[in-house]
Amino acid sequence: MRLVSEKPDVRVPRLVGLMAVDAYETALVRGLSLHAPDRPDLRVAVVDHVVRQYPRPGARVPRESTVYVWFDFGEGEGGGGIREPRVPRPPLGGLRRELAEPGDAPSYCAAVGPP
Repeated sequence: MRLVSEKPDVRVPRLVGLMAVDAYETALVRGLSLHAPDRPDLRVAVVDHVVRQYPRPGARVPRESTVYVWFDFGEGEGGGGIREPRVPRPPLGGLRRELAEPGDAPSYCAAVGPP
């Protein structure tokens, strides 16, 4: 049995970071419906995580309102990028170090400036 709030206005819960199934249940308990513009069939996005929502968490809305959630960052919004380690790591020494071929001894460039 689900507990549903009987208040006329409800506060929008924080859904960002939740999986789709958990976000759906959290909204349902508050008497809200969920709509995902980037996922026409929300039931397919069960394990996707919410990255954005509208209205914002804590906003007071009438019961049975719709909360919009997105599972992908929009164009130009970025995201976390690639977080895997880079192997092999870039050589130490910055711009002054060059390697001709892997395994060769490093050669250092002398700073060129006015004599």
